[in-house]
Amino acid sequence: MYNFRTDLANERRDLYQKVNGKEGEIDGIESSKQDINENLKIERVKITNENGERAIGKPIGTYVTIDIKNLKIARDEEIENASNVLSNELKNILDNHIDKKGEILVVGLGNIYVTPDSLGPKVINEIDVTRHIINYLPQYVEEGTRMVSAIAPGVLGTTGIETVEILKGIVDNIHPKLLIVIDALASRSIERISSTVQISDTGIVPGAGVGNTRTEISVKTLGIPVVALGIPTVVETAVLVNDSLDLFISKLQDEAKSNDYLNKLKEEDNYEEIKEALVPKDYNLIVTPKEIDELIENMKDIVAMGINKSL
Repeated sequence: MYNFRTDLANERRDLYQKVNGKEGEIDGIESSKQDINENLKIERVKITNENGERAIGKPIGTYVTIDIKNLKIARDEEIENASNVLSNELKNILDNHIDKKGEILVVGLGNIYVTPDSLGPKVINEIDVTRHIINYLPQYVEEGTRMVSAIAPGVLGTTGIETVEILKGIVDNIHPKLLIVIDALASRSIERISSTVQISDTGIVPGAGVGNTRTEISVKTLGIPVVALGIPTVVETAVLVNDSLDLFISKLQDEAKSNDYLNKLKEEDNYEEIKEALVPKDYNLIVTPKEIDELIENMKDIVAMGINKSL
């Protein structure tokens, strides 16, 4: 299988088409796009059979990608609009797997002390949890309120325990009907760093995008549906160089008007060749932008508000 080195289903589909010279839909994959406004765009990718699964290396299921432009300078109103879009898309997926009263456990993966990996734990601090109130103070809860609990289980390096082992213990004891898992992802585009949310109903494999794969968190391992909200926060140096090369070629093309070699070079995906040059010198770093603190804070607000509204 092609080394996609991205967690996003729509990026994997695009890379598969580019590498194989295919146009139009891939057998087993359906997709559609929707522009909400100039800063908000939605792309839905549905993998319907094993052909689609094999092509891009993602399980059969639904993948919704929400792109949010200009997040670094987003105002409160724009953050609110983005959270409403996320909430609607999340509701649609939840309604396919659980009823309006089913108990949900929200899980924030990552390390709160490492900024690009801190989104999950930070979102957990903003979730409106209700399980304890329903259990101990039911007289103060509106009838029909959904039970919601939340946890940030930490990372293997600090706990010594696989995340799926921690979650299995919780699931076996409190019996939620569904998990919502928030985690940082890797992307093949510098544009998407902390500006994209992928919602999927197939679970998640923590660390897969940066080559540090852990045990998957899914219906297979936990026995209940797992909806994943992933946000790209890092890219490889090879991705950065490849994207920068495309931008540089575009600039030269604008100046030179026409150049067959540059046109051919830009049409190809140069990631693997760039990576081969960087890896022997240990230069293929995982990088994140200098504004990552602000981006994480804005994305934290969008994701937390979106989850709270949907529940």
